Formats: sequence, structure tokens, C-alpha cells
Amino acid sequence: MAKQDYIPQVPYGTKDILPQDAARKRQVENDLARLFLSWGYQEVITPTFEYHETLIAGAPEESGDSSFRFFDRNGRMLALRPDMTTPIARVAVMRMKQNPLPLRLFYLANVFRQEESQAGRQCEFYQAGVELLGAGGVAADAEVVALAVESLLATGLTDFQVCLGQVDFIGGIMAEAGLDAPTGQTVKRLLLERNMVGLGELLAGCRIDPEIKQLLQQLPMLHGKAEMLQTVRGRLNNKISQAAIDNLAEIYGLLQNYGVDRYVTFDLGIIRDFDYYTGMVFEAYTTGLGYPICGGGRYDRMAGVFGREQPATGFALGIERVLMALERQGIETSPLPQSVYVGWAADKLAAAIAAVQQLRAAGEQVELALQSQTRQEAETACRQHGCKSCRYIA
Repeated sequence: MAKQDYIPQVPYGTKDILPQDAARKRQVENDLARLFLSWGYQEVITPTFEYHETLIAGAPEESGDSSFRFFDRNGRMLALRPDMTTPIARVAVMRMKQNPLPLRLFYLANVFRQEESQAGRQCEFYQAGVELLGAGGVAADAEVVALAVESLLATGLTDFQVCLGQVDFIGGIMAEAGLDAPTGQTVKRLLLERNMVGLGELLAGCRIDPEIKQLLQQLPMLHGKAEMLQTVRGRLNNKISQAAIDNLAEIYGLLQNYGVDRYVTFDLGIIRDFDYYTGMVFEAYTTGLGYPICGGGRYDRMAGVFGREQPATGFALGIERVLMALERQGIETSPLPQSVYVGWAADKLAAAIAAVQQLRAAGEQVELALQSQTRQEAETACRQHGCKSCRYIA
């Protein structure tokens, strides 16, 4: 192809963010940062790429590897970060081991995954999230869920639901059913895909108690409020699943204290994408999107791969998904700062610069003409640039 015939394109799964959208994105990020700080969380920034072996350290072998990989000049494999939980666990264990626990950390970052093309999924996308490390128990889980609710409210969303689940609930049922590891993984995959036909066909060939089989088949439908939890608990015979139900009930009680329980429901069929979750998990959904805008849970084994066992819980929120939801729901973000346009007559540039400096010192957003204009030309330029007012120096 001749050089003059080349048409530049951005890589698959990436996009340019133009000024108006960039301003909305930055505004949401700033609002979230202020909220996280008000809850005692501190920001951390990690490298965009790390050694591949580090990033996959906490991921199970069967989860697959969607990272973008490349080699440095010494032949070591590097990868763009596919999530932020692993890098923050590394930072907490290796760089902040002298800090008192618990660690409350937050991030605003771009992450990278090789994804199939569909709405709401990009190969490069932006997340905001928190990680609460070094704290086990329901108080930490409730704090993270409550903060997730407050985060969605801070973006301007009001019509959303946070669905709570517990991985031990499903794990206990499958253990009671006596399913071997491969079958158990298949059941998890079918639940993740919400493939009810496939799940029914698989269980039809398994010799398990009819009541347990029925419960497994009903998992995707086990959602509702607190009353549903107690109804399901009465059908359980294993202590692992019963303890999981009790754990969710305790968390919900604390969420009532936070005053966010009206946004919370239960979904006992939730299977998160990552297998490192060890307890409570949750996903948030909103009107107009068929996929979660926020998700997280407890992951007590992650830090151990870096040499220091400690409990942890957290969540990640998709910035682009929030912006898409706001747009589809017709919710206006706060008005963007409006500019003052300063035009100037011939030989009045010095005076115009002085005026601009005064306006900026007063907190105004100012655009300065870069060549002399008539008053009419300045007013026309003001409208074309979308500025709120024109000041002309004659």
C-alpha cells in the first residue's frame, strides 16, 4: 500500500474520546474520587503493563488468559493489565506491608482485555474501584457494598439494583450433590451463561438427590428480598450453604443501617467471571443495559500468591457503562463549565492578555483569540466555540 493511500484507524476494541465525552468522563471520575476519599480510601496508581507471570498469578488456570502480551528487549513476557485487583494486591503485599491494616485503596484506571465485539465491551476500557484489604467479616463486606451503592448514586444514576450472592451457597450444594471437579466447573459455566437447557441436560445424567437437583436447576431463579433467603434456607441440608445464607442476612442487616437496602436484592445464582471469589459476591444492573455496570465481592486468597495471606473485598465500576446508562436514561450530568471568549482589536493583544489573566484568576474558563478581530467576528467566533459570553477589548 502506498503511504499516501494509508487511512489511519484505531485498533479493534479501542476508541477516541472526544472533548464533550471526555469532560463527562472526567467529571464522573472526579465525583467518584471525592466520594472514595470521603470514605477513607487512598488512591494508588500501578503500571499499565507488568510481567505476565505477575498478572496471572492470582488467576486460575481454567479461567483463560485474555491479556494483551508482548516481550521486552530481554525476552521477558509483559502484559497490559486486564484488571486492577491483582496489581493492587501486589502493591499491598510488596510495597505497603508496613502499613497498618486494613488498607483502603481506590483506583481510576484503564484496563485491557481481548474481548468479542459487543455493546458495553471494549478491549480498552475504564474502571473506578476500591479494594479493602486486611479485613474479614461482614462489616468489611457491607462497607464495600454500601460504597458501591453510593458510587452509583454519585454518578447520577437512581434506577439500579445491586444483587448479592454467595459463592459458598452454590459450592455447598454442589458438594452435597457429590459432583466431581470437572462437572462442577461445567455447572458453574452454564450458570454464568444462564444456559438453563444445558444445565438441565447435564443434571439429567447425574445421579444426585432429586431435591438437590431441583435446587441446582432453580439457582438462576433464586432471587428476591430477605424473605426469599429464609425460604431457601429451610430447603438446605448442608451447613456450608446455610452459613452462606446467614452471611448474606448479616450483610443485609448492616446495609439497612447504611440506609441503602432499598437498592439491594439477592440473587443466589450469581457466578462472577473470576474464580478467585471466596464469599459474598455482587453485581449491579440498571435500566437499559443488559450487563452489569458494577461488580465485586470477597477474594481472600489473592494476596497469598504474593506471599502474605490476608482477607480482601472490593468492587469495580465500569465508567463507560455508567456514561452509556446515563445517556440511555436521559440523565443529564452537571453542566460543563462555560467559557468566556475574549476577542481584541488591532494592537490590543497585551490588554486582552491582561483581561484574560484576571478572568482566569477569578475562576473563569477563558478562550483568547489568537489574532485581531472586529467585534462582530469575535461574537461569531464566540458562538462557534460554544462559549457563554464574549468580551471584546477595543
